Amino acid sequence: MANESTTQAGVQSVWQSKHVYAMAVIFLAVGLAIGYLFRGSQSSAVAAQPAPAAKAQPSNASGGRVPSLEEMKQMADKKAAPLLEKLKTDPMNSALLVQVGNIYEGTHQFKEAMGYFDKAVQLDPKNVALHAQLASCLYYNGDSDRAIAELQQGLRYDPKDVNSLFNLGMIKWQGKQDNKGAVAVWKQLLKSNPQLSADRKATVEKLMADVQMQGKS
Repeated sequence: MANESTTQAGVQSVWQSKHVYAMAVIFLAVGLAIGYLFRGSQSSAVAAQPAPAAKAQPSNASGGRVPSLEEMKQMADKKAAPLLEKLKTDPMNSALLVQVGNIYEGTHQFKEAMGYFDKAVQLDPKNVALHAQLASCLYYNGDSDRAIAELQQGLRYDPKDVNSLFNLGMIKWQGKQDNKGAVAVWKQLLKSNPQLSADRKATVEKLMADVQMQGKS
């Protein structure tokens, strides 16, 4: 019985890892990883350019092998170690929590990143960008409902926030298969942000058109 439970736990762990990996790949493939279209180079979460977990030896654009999730976890732990030491004596330091969260998010360790972003949001609940970052991790970890709730919480403080509205539409579309809801959110984004640059506006409009066409097929 113990061996069977251990096996089941192992299978579940592998499935969850593949699920997280696949979710990140989907958005990288279309160039619209949630949370990063309008944030520019603020976060490095998509820098690793992961390939689907099904491939035995994935490689990146330069031909090098992409590290596995476990390898990325080890790299993240090593990089985060000095910051975690500081947090032991200063656990309420929001900036440190965000730095650690960024490290784990940047290596696709979304579950670990969630914990740090969640603590940072509790310390700074009006920080809309933090709500959006936490929501991205929640979504990549497979929890669309909590991700939507987190974005809506942030939008209470800034109903016009571009990143939050863009992400909310993406999650409604991809996470909930709510095409109409996604388009409605993106229309709200465009209406409340007339200053949006032409290229970003065009990206959102193209996305809306594609989603509407998908709903008709």
